Amino acid sequence: METGDLVDLDVTGVAHGGVFVARHEGRVVFVPDAIPGERVRARLTDTSKSSFWRADALEVLDASPDRRPHVWGAADITVIPERRAGGADFGHVDLARQRLLKLDVFGDALRRIGKFDDLAVSMEEPHAATAADGSVDAETSDGTGWRTRVGLHVDEEGRVGPYAPRSNTVIEVDDLPLATPDVERAAVRLRSGAPGRIDLVQPADGRVRVLVRPDSERRAPGAPEVVTERVGAREFRVDDHGFWQVHRLAAHTLTEMVKSELRALHPADSTGPVIDPEAWHLDLYGGVGLFAAALGDLGGPATRVTSVESDARATEHAGENLAEWVGARAETARVDRYVARLVAEASAREKERLSRGVVLLDPPRAGAGREVVQSITALAPAVVAYVACDPVALARDLRTFADLGYSARRGVRAVDLFPHSHHVEALAVLERDPDTMTT
Repeated sequence: METGDLVDLDVTGVAHGGVFVARHEGRVVFVPDAIPGERVRARLTDTSKSSFWRADALEVLDASPDRRPHVWGAADITVIPERRAGGADFGHVDLARQRLLKLDVFGDALRRIGKFDDLAVSMEEPHAATAADGSVDAETSDGTGWRTRVGLHVDEEGRVGPYAPRSNTVIEVDDLPLATPDVERAAVRLRSGAPGRIDLVQPADGRVRVLVRPDSERRAPGAPEVVTERVGAREFRVDDHGFWQVHRLAAHTLTEMVKSELRALHPADSTGPVIDPEAWHLDLYGGVGLFAAALGDLGGPATRVTSVESDARATEHAGENLAEWVGARAETARVDRYVARLVAEASAREKERLSRGVVLLDPPRAGAGREVVQSITALAPAVVAYVACDPVALARDLRTFADLGYSARRGVRAVDLFPHSHHVEALAVLERDPDTMTT
């Protein structure tokens, strides 16, 4: 068969990356916009590889009971594939089934990539947050209205919108159901622009910033605006175009998960701080200090914690955001170089403090990698808390940690911070095993 041919496919599973698994005459075919258990008619889009093909679903022949009208009409299977909007690749699936599919992807990655046969994985929804006035912000019943940050593209004809999946084709849309209502309203008013990108950002004050980034500009025009984000009663300063979690409940949820997991390791009969304030704690890939602040909350006002981040502007804000802890520092450095330097140059006293501390890392999608993991384990911290946004990268790094003596005895907690997409966040807390640890 050739690219462009039509095939009827029985969908049997889900794969990493928002696509589903089918087979045609024994060959694996990856197809989006389907659900395991369905039969779909699809057009082959790539038959160049001998190990698998790719296809676009065109029509559902036998629907799953978990199929729902797509939350975003612009991405529905009734739209021709090249004109579907990207970014909501699970939007046609019942929300509860979406979370089970993400668990399937995690389980497969842990077994196949990490070689873990019995590592438990759970899935939870974003945690409700209570504001100072007593109001409660919780996940919507249908999993929409959560994106506080949206990136749109502008093509050479001035059209504004998201890209179609796996392409650079701009799709003009009349709604953005995954965005907060204010971001959606601001976005749909954008009808033309210079070729490039437009970012919409809604920080804690509620006002949407529209950041225009034409391709003709080497950098965004003007100085960045410093905005405020809130997690509970704490405020964080961050540039308007700087990194912050996109789900309105994400920073709160991840902070609470980290705190609850570290509290669970605290002796039940102890009345002191949850983590040792005299130890040396590290927040790697620290951004503006979100998790360093969480560690500071657990250790008290004298907590010694260092946030390490390669972006100098983020580090500057981290220094401001962590000012209430006398032992807090924010370092501008690449994480791989920083931890390698600690291994080579830290004094015996510093290494002893590191051995009693927590290393928290929140790497980009590619994960930390073997070099960073080896350096972390060479520092021999008591606990490693790993926040991840990619199941495969997490599974690979957990295997390296395990081989070097750190075990996720409490399993992996996944959280659905990106409803209606295939993306997912997770937390694994690793404890040092003195019987098998190598340094």
